[in-house]
Amino acid sequence: MSLQFADRLNNVETSAIRELFKLLGKPGIISFAGGFPDSAMFDVEGIREASSLALSQEPGAALQYGATEGYGPLREQLAHFMAQKGVKELSLEQLIVTTGSQQALDLIGKTMISPGDKVIVEGPTFLATIQCFRLYGAELISAPVDGHGVDTDVLEKLIAEHRPKFVYVIPTFGNPTGALLNLERRKKLLELAVKYKTLMVEDDPYGDLYFNDAPPPSLLALSAQVPGSRDWLVHCGSLSKVLSPGLRVGWMIAPPELLSRAVMCKQFSDAHTSTFAQATAAQYLKAGRMPATLDKVRQVYALRAQTMCNALRQNLGDAISFVQPQGGLFVWASLTGAGGKVKDGNAFAKMAIDKGVAFVPGAPFFCQNPDHSTLRFSFATVGEDKILEGVDRLKQAMDASVSASA
Repeated sequence: MSLQFADRLNNVETSAIRELFKLLGKPGIISFAGGFPDSAMFDVEGIREASSLALSQEPGAALQYGATEGYGPLREQLAHFMAQKGVKELSLEQLIVTTGSQQALDLIGKTMISPGDKVIVEGPTFLATIQCFRLYGAELISAPVDGHGVDTDVLEKLIAEHRPKFVYVIPTFGNPTGALLNLERRKKLLELAVKYKTLMVEDDPYGDLYFNDAPPPSLLALSAQVPGSRDWLVHCGSLSKVLSPGLRVGWMIAPPELLSRAVMCKQFSDAHTSTFAQATAAQYLKAGRMPATLDKVRQVYALRAQTMCNALRQNLGDAISFVQPQGGLFVWASLTGAGGKVKDGNAFAKMAIDKGVAFVPGAPFFCQNPDHSTLRFSFATVGEDKILEGVDRLKQAMDASVSASA
């Protein structure tokens, strides 16, 4: 039997990262590949208390079907959470709860993209976004990034030339680059949205994971300073990186006409995000435990990031270049080929696996013109001792590359 699948599946393929995970079953391997938080950082006791309160105070609501827009008490808590981050005048009607921020991106694809529509994304960007938008038939256009995020001057030229349906950005410690967009460029993005009447989609799952100084305000928080920009802005948030991915709680803030269509599409897909998960998240936020949780997570990730960056400099020297992250979960690096050492990320990944350490080659994160010298390391789930050991194994792999080419 030969099944005839939808043509849209011709535009996507299985995640290269998921395929890499199949190689990680080797005993003793140290993985810098995963893009997820450390489960040891989860506030299990706080989540247990929150779930117990959800069941004891409103068991009917927590266990029953709910509104597609989201559980009311959670929407209230999320509005308060956003207000603490500088987002003012946010009504509940402007916010819906999604099954992770990934669903928010999918809803944007469903509501906004027709086959052949142009969409601008950063190069590189979140791999699942590339796959999602291509699934709906988008022609993706890559806007270059540097150590400070997307190049807004080049982006303006691309917007003027292509007139995209929307622009997708991760301004704060994005996946995979970990780059932090500065205040000037953030305002420029909002100005471009108004000037060209182009929707700007801000994905912000990592913004609370800063190591020292807090990052500039989100595009959503800054929109009050750029008249008219709120009408051209979508903000996607998530509790996955700061509380628990397993809750699958995210949210989307968007113009009313987009939000109403997103709610309609969500009705078709899952009816609503788990009410029990929403009620648990609402109780957790209400209990006021999030600040202490974030303080702990920031300290741990900051130390791991510093440990990794120091070890990379010491062990790999001028064979690798990177900008030290100020937050998030990732170090984005490039192989320089100095001293005749390996310069291809895919080749180096295979050598590293042989030495018992894994990372993600950077090429899959580009929708156009992939840079094969790039790599993504995640320090989040590995303790300092294992980071040092893992980077030492990377050095062994790098040294072996010189011998292999000799």
